Amino acid sequence: MHRLKAAWAIAIGLGIATPVMAAGVSGASALNFTRRAVEFGPRPPGTPANTALQNYIIAELKKDGCEIIEDAFVANTPKGKIAMKNIIAKFPGKSGKAIALTGHFDTKLLPGKFVGADDGGSSTGLLLELARVFARQPRVDDLYLAFFDGEEAFGEWSANDSLYGSKHLAERWGKDGTLKRIKGLINLDMIGDKNLNIPQETNGDASLRRLVWSMAASLGYKAYFTDQQIGEDDDHMPFVRAGVPAIDVIDVDYTPWHTDGDTMDKISAQSLEIVGTVIYESVLRLEHQ
Repeated sequence: MHRLKAAWAIAIGLGIATPVMAAGVSGASALNFTRRAVEFGPRPPGTPANTALQNYIIAELKKDGCEIIEDAFVANTPKGKIAMKNIIAKFPGKSGKAIALTGHFDTKLLPGKFVGADDGGSSTGLLLELARVFARQPRVDDLYLAFFDGEEAFGEWSANDSLYGSKHLAERWGKDGTLKRIKGLINLDMIGDKNLNIPQETNGDASLRRLVWSMAASLGYKAYFTDQQIGEDDDHMPFVRAGVPAIDVIDVDYTPWHTDGDTMDKISAQSLEIVGTVIYESVLRLEHQ
């Protein structure tokens, strides 16, 4: 994640309502998946820990009865050519349309021991939990859960050094026709913070953003999905630029960002359950549009 700009607006009328927990999304389970990912240690692309996490993700997805697509590629980076792999879980529907949920599992290459509990871990854990919840449900639309490698820059964030996995998949899906079928793509990044505060990322699709924020408000989560506005360059942007209705669900107000302090004690099952509940219900609503 790169903090491109932070044009914040004042949040209005945030009154906290009693939350309504939705079907099956467990914050405790998502936190456990996150913990398992973080236990592999720092996970920059091309490292043994990154490969070990790939294998763990695939092993967990096999339990969910989905089609698993391993999207391997070689990226040109400031550190040379590095092998990377996106992992996509597909739950087939019947409509010919598709919905995608995405997030990254790599961590930034930094000195020290950056394990990325929130930045890389939380998106991995919640996507695995959502795969568990969606498993073997009848689907209207194809549902893709894409785990991106290579989101982080190896040096300073730039157009050429960032978002390797999402750029690759956007290009692949553009060539095979998948992009044209996507009704909505929701990217998840840094969504485990105990002090959850998700502003509205305005580079993405306004209609899809309204759907998700409306769902959050109806579930009693307006205090967490706020009226503040920011602009972010994240894994949704290669799809936005390709014409896909895509948004970024991200909490950028996170003090340990890109430090060794981004550890499991900074994130919570409650935050993961709030975001997972909103996303689960938003997918169901989007399927019937």
